Amino acid sequence: MAAIDWHTFVKRLPERMWFRLVVFAVAALALVGSALAVGKILPSTLSVNFGQDAAYRILQILATSMLAVTTFSLTAMISAYAAAAQGTTPRATQLLVADRTSQNALSTFLGTFVFAIVGIVALSTGSFTDGGRSVLFLGTLGVIALVVATLLRWIHHLTGFGRVPDVIDRVERAATKAIHAYARDPHLGGVAPVGVPDGALTALSEQVGYVTGVDIGRLQRVADAAGVTVHLDAMPGALVGHGTALARVVGPLDDDVAAGIRGAFRLEKHRTYEQDPRLGLIALAEIGSHALSPAVNDPGTAIEVLGAIERVVTELLKSEADDGEPRFPRVHVPAVALGDLVEDAFRPLARDGAGLVEVGLRVQRVLGDLVRIAEVERERDVFLEASVRACVRAVRGLDDAGDVALVEAAADEVRRGE
Repeated sequence: MAAIDWHTFVKRLPERMWFRLVVFAVAALALVGSALAVGKILPSTLSVNFGQDAAYRILQILATSMLAVTTFSLTAMISAYAAAAQGTTPRATQLLVADRTSQNALSTFLGTFVFAIVGIVALSTGSFTDGGRSVLFLGTLGVIALVVATLLRWIHHLTGFGRVPDVIDRVERAATKAIHAYARDPHLGGVAPVGVPDGALTALSEQVGYVTGVDIGRLQRVADAAGVTVHLDAMPGALVGHGTALARVVGPLDDDVAAGIRGAFRLEKHRTYEQDPRLGLIALAEIGSHALSPAVNDPGTAIEVLGAIERVVTELLKSEADDGEPRFPRVHVPAVALGDLVEDAFRPLARDGAGLVEVGLRVQRVLGDLVRIAEVERERDVFLEASVRACVRAVRGLDDAGDVALVEAAADEVRRGE
């Protein structure tokens, strides 16, 4: 199994809070250094006397205030993470942590603090000429303008950050992105699965974790070099243990080939949304299921989640797969079963909302919409089966005969395709 490869590391860098903090801190140091360098070559006739201590006093104010603002912002972000984990699903926290607005705000405030501290130290040493102090003063004014703009945007952002609707929107976007990529290339560039000969050998996992990515190109290179064919068993999102089958190999399987195959699988402690089309739907269902718990009792949120689920599944049904030749013909990659996706999305909501007629009706209406959109008979059958199971759960959970009749009528409409 591979650790995070360099491509994934670079791809995830913008989502890491420390990366933006380092970039802004380096930019702050560069700004002070530029003021020092430009001041030495700036003609004295172009320097402006803003007062001997003008920049120093402003920098002192910035250093004091930015430390407090940074602490406040960090506290607000952590509170939002905790509220989202407790009020929706812990699977959404990684999306909040990767939020660019909050990262930019915190990075701007911390970068300004670093700029102010370094500027104060440099002024105290007498390193600046009159021109340098003029440049530093103008740079300080620019930093103040940036801080004010960032602070206004940050205050507006905090009004919704981490709230239930915000979390639903973020999970829906992540789910839609993953489901669209999957629909365009369900076999990840490989070929559809075929029957595996009985004599195929198995490459086993040597670690425990979730498969968060599979480098199909690397598997192709290993297969080309060894003259074998690889059949994937563990797909992104799967939990594998020590000794779990990762792939089966048709052809000679020595230690080098097995190590190459294991190296193509990225294992981590937690699932991610990147190559996992199921995680987004699971997270949405968890949000709706949490809202239906007796402690929360919020069917409105569950109904809102069903709308998000419908949009994500519609994206799956409407997206067209690429018709090009497989890029990796030696690697057979199974597609995710539509039935699994539908079960991930609807089963928790149908189960936990069985006693609420409004939830039962919305489940049937969403499934009815998906039945009408589906163009393949087997896809319609999946939604029809989910409708029947949801109706059975609702009939068992509802006490009022009128509510039962409403749900049964809605399920009949789904079966008739109305």
